[in-house]
Amino acid sequence: MSGDDKKVRVRFAPSPTGRLHVGNIRTALFNFLFARHSGGEFMLRLDDTDVSRSTDAFAQGIKDDLTWLGLDWDIEAKQSERYVEYEKAVRLITEAGRLYPCYETADELDLKRRRQLARGRPPVYDRAALTMSEEELDKYEKEGRRPHWRFKLDHRVITWKDLVRGEQKIDAASFSDPVMIRQGGGYLYTLPSVVDDIDFQISHVIRGEDHVANTAAQIQLFEALGADAPQFGHHNLLVNADGEALSKRKNSLAIAGLREDGLEPLAVNSHAATIGTSYPVAPYQHMEQIAELFDFSKLSRAPARFDENELRQVNARFLHELEYAGASEHLEKLKITGGEPFWLAVRGNLDLFGDVEQWWRVVAGEITPLIDDEALCEAAQNLLPSEPFDAQTWSSWTKAIKDETGAKGKGLFMPLRKALTGQEHGPELKLLLPMMDRARIIARLQGQTA
Repeated sequence: MSGDDKKVRVRFAPSPTGRLHVGNIRTALFNFLFARHSGGEFMLRLDDTDVSRSTDAFAQGIKDDLTWLGLDWDIEAKQSERYVEYEKAVRLITEAGRLYPCYETADELDLKRRRQLARGRPPVYDRAALTMSEEELDKYEKEGRRPHWRFKLDHRVITWKDLVRGEQKIDAASFSDPVMIRQGGGYLYTLPSVVDDIDFQISHVIRGEDHVANTAAQIQLFEALGADAPQFGHHNLLVNADGEALSKRKNSLAIAGLREDGLEPLAVNSHAATIGTSYPVAPYQHMEQIAELFDFSKLSRAPARFDENELRQVNARFLHELEYAGASEHLEKLKITGGEPFWLAVRGNLDLFGDVEQWWRVVAGEITPLIDDEALCEAAQNLLPSEPFDAQTWSSWTKAIKDETGAKGKGLFMPLRKALTGQEHGPELKLLLPMMDRARIIARLQGQTA
C-alpha cells in the first residue's frame, strides 16, 4: 500500500525529558490539524528510551499541555514498552548485513573527524569496523570495550516528494552510517521511530526541517525492514522577532509558561498555525476553523517569526471577538454573575481573560475612586436618577450634569469615569451603569472606597 492510499495517521513524538515549548508544539499542531482536516488519526508517542532523562512527571506535563491546547489524541504509545519489537528489527537487519558493531571510542571518532577535515575531506565515518581482523576484535573484547552499532547505508541517491519542500534528493554516500544502538546498549532515535511508524501504520511524518538530513537514512531503514516509507513533510522552523534562533531557556516559550501568563489556548493555536504561512496572523474561535484552512502549500520555506507581542495581540483580538457562550463557564468559575450584558460591555477592553475581574470590581466590588472635580461630582450626586437604571440613564444623566455645570466633552466625562471606575480608560459607562448599584455610585462620587 502506498502512502497516498493509506488512511491518514500522523504522530507527535516528544521525548519526556522536558516540557513542551512553542517550537515543538507547532509541530504537534500541524500534525493534529492535518489529521482533523483529512479525517484521520492523531497519535501521541512518547519517545522515552532515554531512561536517564525521561520522567513520568515530564510525560504527564506533555499530556497536560496538549490537553490544555485542545490537541486530543486518538492513539497513545510509549517506546519504553516496545523493546521486544525493536529487538526483532535488530535481528532482522543484522542478519541482512545492515547492522554492524563498531568499537571506536568517542575520542577516537573525534580524532578521525578532525583529521578528515584537516585534509579537506568530509567527516564521514570510514567504516573501519567492517575490516577489523579477528585479532583486533579480540583485543577490544579483552580491553572490555563494548560496541556501538551502525546501520550500513547503501551509497545511492535517495529521493522523495516532500509535502512542503517538494522534490528532495540526498546522496547517502555523503553521510556517516548512523548509530542505531549506543555503546553499552540503548537505542538512539532512528530505529525505534521507524519500527513504530511501521507497526502503527503512520501515513505521514510531519516535522521540522532540521530533520531533512535524517530522512535518507530512515527511508533506507524502512526498506531494510520490508516496509514502505510514509510521506514526509518538513515545515519551517521558528526564529524570534529579530530573526534569531529561539532560546528554549526562556520560560515564555514554554506552553506551561503561556498558560500561567493567562493566554488563551485557541489564541496560541491560532498564532502558531498562521505564522510562517501565507495566511494572515489572526485569531480563530474554533479548532475546526483552523483545521479547515490547513494546507501544506500555504507553508513558507522561510523561517517563521515568533513574536511574543504579536501573540499577545492575537490573544486580545481573540477575547474581543469571543461570544458569551465561549466565556460563560470561565466567568462562572470566577463568580462573575453579570451575564452576557457584562461580557459584551467589557470584552473589548481585555488583553487577558483575567482582566475581566477588575471590571467586575468596578460593577459590583470595591475600588478607590479618583476625584478630579469635586464640584462636578457633587452635582452628579444630586442629579443621579432613581433606580432602576437602563440603557438611556447615562445619556440623560450626563446631559443633566452638563446643563447644571456647563462641563462638556472630556471635562465632563473624564471626571465621572475616574470617579466611578478609578481608571482613565475602559468600557463604555453607558453599558456599565445599568449594572451598578446607586448607593455605590453615590459613595464613589463622594470619594469613598466602594
